[in-house]
Amino acid sequence: MATNTRNPPIVAIPADTRESEGYQWHSAAEPYLRAITGGLGGIPLIVPSFADAIDIDALLQRVDGILLTGSRTNVHPPRYGGTASPQSEPHDLPRDALSIPLIKAALQRGLPLFAICRGMQELNVALGGSLFSEVQEIEGRSDHQAPKSDIPDERFAIRQVVHLEPGGMLAQIFNTETIRVNSLHRQAVDRLGDGLVVEAIAPDGTIEAVNVADAPAFALGVQWHPEYWATSDEASAKLFAAFGDAIRERMIRFETALSEED
Repeated sequence: MATNTRNPPIVAIPADTRESEGYQWHSAAEPYLRAITGGLGGIPLIVPSFADAIDIDALLQRVDGILLTGSRTNVHPPRYGGTASPQSEPHDLPRDALSIPLIKAALQRGLPLFAICRGMQELNVALGGSLFSEVQEIEGRSDHQAPKSDIPDERFAIRQVVHLEPGGMLAQIFNTETIRVNSLHRQAVDRLGDGLVVEAIAPDGTIEAVNVADAPAFALGVQWHPEYWATSDEASAKLFAAFGDAIRERMIRFETALSEED
């Protein structure tokens, strides 16, 4: 059930980095920003990927949730014991350097965290797991890559069924056994990180969603892209609503505790 607080939540987003026009850009794609403003009524805060300059503890004292976005880049294979190669590119080492310690600190602090696509891969790596660099090349696995199209609605079309784990967090949110999603990725979970439990699986056995079992707050990772349809697809909207509810519940607990101290 939705809860109320006086202030809109501030949701931190670790930035992707790109070289363009002679500059290093730190940015986030608009669908994620719109999902925060429209999907849960929050304020997105893009955090530059300056791992050597950002005080993570100070940041987490000032925000109410963390959203880890998808990206065309892959987590750098040495982060999980792999070997980097041209095939595993493109990479975004500055984002890796910020996101992974940010995830660990947010979980310790009990800050609600929602990890999407690359973000779910970062979550798995942050907790000691490993990744398949090219899941589509594994025998028996399907090609989970985005269809080749310059039309975003075609690339992000909802086309794949995932099976929800009985009794899991997603099964409770959706009250069903399967949902249809837009899962688009090359990397995928290989060895599951410590404390993660599987929430959803693709028909080919690929792990499509995970939850941090002992986290004190919402801590979910999904391999698909609910941000793209957050205001029009019911399943996508439910995920952002659940994230928003968890954020506001935490905000209310803090506001109540502060008022009792006065």
